[in-house]
Amino acid sequence: MSYRGPNQFNNQFNQPNHQFNQPPQPHPHIGPISSNKSFFEQFENFSKKIEDLIDQYFQPLKPYVPAIGRAFLVATFYEDTIRIFSQWNEQVYYLHSYRKFWRWFVVLFLINNMLIMSICSTLVIFRKKNNFATIALIIVVLAQGIAYGLLFDGQFILRNLSVVGGLVLAFSDTIIRDKRSLNMPGLPMLNNQDNKKYFLLAGRLLLVLLFLGFVFSSEWSLGRVLIILVGLLSCGSIIIGYKTKFAAAVMLVLLFIYNLFTNQFWTYQAQDARRDFLRYEFFQVLSIVGGLLLVVNAGAGEFSIDEKKKIY
Repeated sequence: MSYRGPNQFNNQFNQPNHQFNQPPQPHPHIGPISSNKSFFEQFENFSKKIEDLIDQYFQPLKPYVPAIGRAFLVATFYEDTIRIFSQWNEQVYYLHSYRKFWRWFVVLFLINNMLIMSICSTLVIFRKKNNFATIALIIVVLAQGIAYGLLFDGQFILRNLSVVGGLVLAFSDTIIRDKRSLNMPGLPMLNNQDNKKYFLLAGRLLLVLLFLGFVFSSEWSLGRVLIILVGLLSCGSIIIGYKTKFAAAVMLVLLFIYNLFTNQFWTYQAQDARRDFLRYEFFQVLSIVGGLLLVVNAGAGEFSIDEKKKIY
């Protein structure tokens, strides 16, 4: 028993005998430990509850979430394929008359683009030949930048690097699934020495470009500013891998609602120029939502604060 001071020690033995039969009284200066939690602890508990709810209520959908996320990611390639097909004459005229390419080359180039984008996007969704499909789609992005003279345009670079980031996320999601399949229940996780495990980290970093492409495009509004403020905090959380599922889920919901109510391209006639612009914006934001879905499903990966907290 630790020493509690001379006065308290002597008083304990000098008090009347009848007091020894009474239960010990609490020290006037010692009370129950305060249950007030700091804001950080409250946020930890709240975010943990949200993540548990996500895992609980979306468990039946969990097998389908990766495919949905990858479909959203490559939706921009399907949209580009439809755009080339529906605006064939305009595409050929621009590349032939303004970019000075041979007509036969333009026709071959556009047909190849449509075939590669449609086929490889489908392969990405179904996780078939993922290496080949991802590289082919990245080559298409670069080839289009060269053909249309946009390779050094800042907006084009930002948007298409973000598309590459989405493809990296899709590729890293496949790696996470393959890694989980190698671990038996009840056994510790096997150490993954494959350098491919860095792809999930790269995908998280490039996800910022997906969001920055959204920030610097379209017109400003109150709703857009709110999304940007929340998104910047969420992106920072996703980059460092802290409360990753919670941050990705919040950002996903806000962007999805914003996209449905702001980029309603289907409400405009086909001849209206706003329809084409809003359709492009809609599928760009949909790519961000797809990337966030993959993050919610796979988590932050090994290189994150969330993962380190499980170890330490």
